[in-house]
Amino acid sequence: MNNELTFDSTVQRPKKSLKERFVRFIKKNAIGYLFLAPFIILFTLFTVIPVGYAFYLSFTNFNMLQSATWAGVDNYRLLFLDDSVFITAIGNTLTFSIIVGPTGYLMSFFAAWVINQLKAKRIFALAFYAPSITSGIAMTTVWMVAFASDRQGYINHFLINMGLIDQPILWNTDPNYIMTVIIIIQLWMSMGTGFLVFLAGLQNVDSSLYEAGAIDGVKNKFQELFYITLPSMKPQLLFGAINSIVSSFGVFEIATQVAGMPSPQYAGHTIVAHLYDYAFMRFQMGYASAVAVVLFVMTFVLGRVVMKMLSSKDE
Repeated sequence: MNNELTFDSTVQRPKKSLKERFVRFIKKNAIGYLFLAPFIILFTLFTVIPVGYAFYLSFTNFNMLQSATWAGVDNYRLLFLDDSVFITAIGNTLTFSIIVGPTGYLMSFFAAWVINQLKAKRIFALAFYAPSITSGIAMTTVWMVAFASDRQGYINHFLINMGLIDQPILWNTDPNYIMTVIIIIQLWMSMGTGFLVFLAGLQNVDSSLYEAGAIDGVKNKFQELFYITLPSMKPQLLFGAINSIVSSFGVFEIATQVAGMPSPQYAGHTIVAHLYDYAFMRFQMGYASAVAVVLFVMTFVLGRVVMKMLSSKDE
């Protein structure tokens, strides 16, 4: 005789209504959402709503004096088919980003890695990071003394004395040199934040991992870098990559200080400069919003690609 208890699998518990499940969920997670409320409210007010409103304005004609009128995709059609200056701005921005983004990223990490090997790392870190504390205008002014277009500019003076050139190079008015000057200045200025983040990440790597690596056959600093340091610094590497993308695609201030607004033959014209032109000089907010949306999509897509590459599978 079978004494085991049996249960009727056909008997089902009554399903709770959607309202009951919602009330239960709120009661269970109310404290957590209460702590999240300040961030959610501020993020919605100052990020979600402005971005959504910019998307809406990109489909309108809006000059800030009259009510916005629906224009459909006209702004985007004009942007990509009739606005040759915008196409130039995209080319300049992509050229700038392809060079400055990866190069500045690698230079920041290499500088942090080298300084982290030194005994007086704090002194060297302060000396390296101090110039980036100053404003962009001040740093650009210092660089423009070096790139002055007369014989008194440091670089022209050096090249003339070396016999490499006969006449001063017009660094900030010749379209052939404008982008080069902007790239050099931005490379120097972009290393501050990334350098500090990488240095902090290097100092937080568990020292026991290096000891275990030495036992397992890691022989030199470069093997430690590839097999231990880099895998342990994925959060810092991801932050540095996102910061590098945003800063390289958002270049504007340096370009306008070097070459003016607009630059000769639009050689230093960037997407943000184009946005500024239509938003705050021509007051065509609908068209400027379309430019902003294109820039947002470009940075978002690249950001997602980088996050996919640098994020761990379980993150």
